[in-house]
Amino acid sequence: MAKTRLQKEQTLAELQGYFGSMKSAVFVNYQGLKVKEADELRRAADKEKVSYTVAKKTLLTKALKASGIEFDAVTLAGMIGVATAEDEVAAAKLLAEFGKTHPSMKLLGGVVNGAVIDASAVNALASLPTREQLLGQLVGVINGPVSGFVNVLAGNLRGLVNVLNAVKDAKAAV
Repeated sequence: MAKTRLQKEQTLAELQGYFGSMKSAVFVNYQGLKVKEADELRRAADKEKVSYTVAKKTLLTKALKASGIEFDAVTLAGMIGVATAEDEVAAAKLLAEFGKTHPSMKLLGGVVNGAVIDASAVNALASLPTREQLLGQLVGVINGPVSGFVNVLAGNLRGLVNVLNAVKDAKAAV
């Protein structure tokens, strides 16, 4: 059943809201996904704080243009789903992981901080660690020299304790 003009305007406003608050968007061809699989994708997106929606290519193009992004979604192949996120990596990572178990879904490209990227760039983006993982690695790098210094100081104390124990044992043996 065709959508009414009011429904299209609501969808357009919803898409503009997504594109206004996002740092990244990823476009996928979801053709071939079963309804159960699409629901699974939506649940996974909600869990990861990623917005996933399906829209007509013309509405998608209008919403992107209204957000200041020059991209013609009509050139994309198949039926288009869009995942947007406030994290640059989250949407790409979610769809790439989902695509591994559901090969009928294909990554088509995306937008990161206003720049249009292709499918290979989306895959490269998906292979990056998340923000939390990067922060954890940074803490580990910062903590490395400090823990090494503590171990050096502790080694000197251990040596002193060993010498004192040896002296104590030598006096006890006499």
